Amino acid sequence: MQNSSALVLTVAERIDDKGDIMRLTLTGEGPLPEVAAGAHIDLLVETPEGPIWRQYSLAGDPADRTQWQLGILKDPDSRGGSVALHQLVKAGETVHVEGPRNHFPLAQADHTVLFGGGIGVTPMLAMAWELHAQGADFTLHYATRTAERCAFADVLPDLPFADNVVLYHDDAQKLDLYAVMPAPNPTTHVYVCGPQGFMDWVIAHAEASGHATDHVHREYFSADVDASGDSFDVECAQSGLTVTVGPDDTIAKALAREGLKIEVKCEEGICGTCVTDVLDGEIDHRDQFLTEDEREDNDQICACCSRGRGKLVLDI
Repeated sequence: MQNSSALVLTVAERIDDKGDIMRLTLTGEGPLPEVAAGAHIDLLVETPEGPIWRQYSLAGDPADRTQWQLGILKDPDSRGGSVALHQLVKAGETVHVEGPRNHFPLAQADHTVLFGGGIGVTPMLAMAWELHAQGADFTLHYATRTAERCAFADVLPDLPFADNVVLYHDDAQKLDLYAVMPAPNPTTHVYVCGPQGFMDWVIAHAEASGHATDHVHREYFSADVDASGDSFDVECAQSGLTVTVGPDDTIAKALAREGLKIEVKCEEGICGTCVTDVLDGEIDHRDQFLTEDEREDNDQICACCSRGRGKLVLDI
């Protein structure tokens, strides 16, 4: 995982692309921090309700430290961050950024298969750049609803790995997982990013085909999370504070009201910012961030959405 830091960057270019996707090129006064494929940054968004942080994957060549490239979907069903960015961000302006962070790194593999659905192609492009630089064997499958909603279409033919990219459109040639999913192999890894339905489909097919769970890598941009449930108590071992988390409350909010703040950004259990160590108690995981192995360890919780089955003791 890369260390995070606060940066003020300039929007060098804004392109309003197909599919309601805005492409941004960000630059700094000097070389940007080193990144690896799969990294994302936290971008500060000013909304009418106040400032919020949102996470966006880097889509460009990780080796290019002169610029960072983002693709941001204008999603009217989101909580307002992407809509505000599309309305407010202009070329020449500055934006506040934290990061980079990387919870979605490439693993060593003899063969890598990348699946990007819609806006989920952004981290896949960075992965393709890195795999190409390594001379690795890979294929990028990029699926959209229609050709008219296929962002990055203008740059794909000129990429040095263009022959490794296969396009699919639901109204023409649809993605057929039975045809393109590789056979399971200890040296083959599968990566997927996109809308939750697309991801669940690819993940289920890969695992049903025999791929080990830890060889099927995923990153969620957003998630439908139900953070409600029965009340439970949270004891904070270091501070001596104990609070009750109500049916419609979260651990982070309940502790914040008592003056103990856990940093929260996505509020959907996808970014990992709020992960907190658990010393005792049974966790009701609601996040999309922790792996199944990490959940089974029962020693970490996403405090923005996950709950306890009875009392939890946190190491804070």
